[in-house]
Amino acid sequence: MNETPSHRRARHRRSRKALAVGVPLALTAAGALAYGTDAGFFGSGASREASAAGYAAPAWATATADGFASVDALGQRGTYGGRGGRTVTVRTQAELEKYATAEEPYVIVVAGTIRMAPVGKEIKVRSDKTIVGAGTSGQIAGGGFFLGTGVHNVIIRNLTIRDSYQGTWNDKEHDFDAIQMDGAHHVWIDHNDLRHMADGLIDVRKDSTYVTVSWNRLSDNNKTFGIGWTENVKTDITVHHNWFRETEQRNPSTDNAAHAHLYNNYLEDVPNTDITSAYGNYARGRTSMVLENSYFQGMRNPVTKDATATLVQRGNVFSGTSGRNESGGTAFDPKRFYAYTLDKAADVPALLRSGTGPRPSIGIANSTNGANGSGGSGGSGAKAATTLTVAKDGSGQYRTVQAAVDAVPVNNASRVVIAVKPGTYRETVKVPSDKPHVTIQGTGGSRKQTVITYDNAAGTPRPDGSGTYGTSGSATVAVEADDFQARNLTIANDFDEAAHQSLSGHQAVALRTAADKVFLDGVIVTGDQDTLQLDTAAKDRLGRVYMRNSYVVGNVDFIFGRASAVIDRSVITLKKRWDGTSAGFVTAPSTPANRKGFLITDSAVNGDVAAGSFHLGRTWHAGGDASLDPQTTVRDTTLSAAVKAAPWSDMGGFSWKDDRFAEYRNTGPGAGRASADRPQLTDAQAAGQEVADWLGSWVPTAS
Repeated sequence: MNETPSHRRARHRRSRKALAVGVPLALTAAGALAYGTDAGFFGSGASREASAAGYAAPAWATATADGFASVDALGQRGTYGGRGGRTVTVRTQAELEKYATAEEPYVIVVAGTIRMAPVGKEIKVRSDKTIVGAGTSGQIAGGGFFLGTGVHNVIIRNLTIRDSYQGTWNDKEHDFDAIQMDGAHHVWIDHNDLRHMADGLIDVRKDSTYVTVSWNRLSDNNKTFGIGWTENVKTDITVHHNWFRETEQRNPSTDNAAHAHLYNNYLEDVPNTDITSAYGNYARGRTSMVLENSYFQGMRNPVTKDATATLVQRGNVFSGTSGRNESGGTAFDPKRFYAYTLDKAADVPALLRSGTGPRPSIGIANSTNGANGSGGSGGSGAKAATTLTVAKDGSGQYRTVQAAVDAVPVNNASRVVIAVKPGTYRETVKVPSDKPHVTIQGTGGSRKQTVITYDNAAGTPRPDGSGTYGTSGSATVAVEADDFQARNLTIANDFDEAAHQSLSGHQAVALRTAADKVFLDGVIVTGDQDTLQLDTAAKDRLGRVYMRNSYVVGNVDFIFGRASAVIDRSVITLKKRWDGTSAGFVTAPSTPANRKGFLITDSAVNGDVAAGSFHLGRTWHAGGDASLDPQTTVRDTTLSAAVKAAPWSDMGGFSWKDDRFAEYRNTGPGAGRASADRPQLTDAQAAGQEVADWLGSWVPTAS
């Protein structure tokens, strides 16, 4: 294979202003930004085990793996890393090595960039460790980690590991890997950014097994991800939701794996760059591979197999690929080993562009300073949450969600988690203003498994004869209490427009918020017109909302209101009207002057609708109020062809051009250049329109 010149061009990577403290992980492990996958980018199964100090440990410190790393085997019950051990923060190589090589379990938080000396050094990690980056700041430069024979129960998450490259593309002299394991088992590698190493980004060698590699970004490398280096057929490995970009070979190369399950990965060969793919997924030797719902874009030889290997393909998408694309033989059923839910292959590029790599949410709270090693797991000393359980079948404390809300004490001072077991709860729910600090959380493995739904519309008559519900009153779930959170569930309004054409008022809200500090994390909010109402308690009251890792589905003004709201790393799904036509508006802000409106960032806008049929928004001066200054900014987001070339619209006699509507660095077929109909922020303007600018001093924290 030809060697690329050693003076390969530098690649500009944009710097983004992050939240000052990060947003700790959702309470579920290794899932995805997608319909029905585990709740949230970070998945299911997080422990609620208390720390040594007697307080609940942060979720990122207690999360457990999915895939083969979750399987009980070899005397190990799943993979949970350093859970139960001390949480320490490290800032130097010496501190990192001290705790990573210790006998006892640790959760090790890497804060800042650690530059390895000598270059290429791989710290020999021992069993029962979680090594996690603090927000997006945790980086290992010029070295990596090695897991030797018998090492087990290790989690490596949320780190950037980079730059041991020594100037030779096909380097055979410097075996400098980001993560190498020889004979290890029960290892979870999740949400890392791995790039530009002298040798492999990940090497799973010499009978290493029960390994899961998920939600990583692998780029700018030659020998990217190798599995094998053994004559035995023992390795069981899951590789899902990883983005391979500008990587030449081993994407991955899988040799003599007993069970290799690859799904929902995105392999992208970017045209006109220094790196050209040699091959994509490769089943070698006696490997048994199942390859599902992955997306291959521009790859040469996207799927190859040896004659001795078995490879079953299902549901993959190939766009602009060439060369070998092979399958053959019978493989295995991954569901014999563990449960999983596939995302649609067509959604994978958008999901992984926004969802892979380090999150600003992991590894911040509850850590002690590794420099002095003091204390236990730390923590603020806040009272642990009270949990109320809801189950339709009577196995919980309450049968309805509203009954659990009613049981929350008035003016409660601490967090109450309403844990809702899987099922469809046909009811309306109201969290009144005098019940703050409430979390409603689905307990299933997927956000689709717990559904709260009802079918009121604005024109639906109230049963007491007092008129109709009106738009706000139609909400399935209404939140009027500050510091509310929803997680790992679906909130729907299933009003049937076609069956109620005689009804006046088809607006049908699924979720209405009229409060401050509302955190919507890993949810689906679905309806038709006016799906998600993001409001405030009053025009002169602040109402901040942070929505992450979620879906919003609708067609007309389906994100609307006067709140200061961020929709981050989410998917906005455009839906046809009741009669099958395609036309609609994503947002309808009614922002007060001198306030922030709606910010959609690092997300995707798509759906099964006609090209050029949807506006990104229109200006809503509620009640004809000329003092309002509506705002929507859509930035760093993938726009499908459904978005109109002139994406903004007037409403009620008010021109959008007199208000605040703009884009910045959007991509996809629905994106466009700056024009009078399509204003774009300058870099300087965009620097003041980041997540932190919207949220101010509030740092959303999963609880």
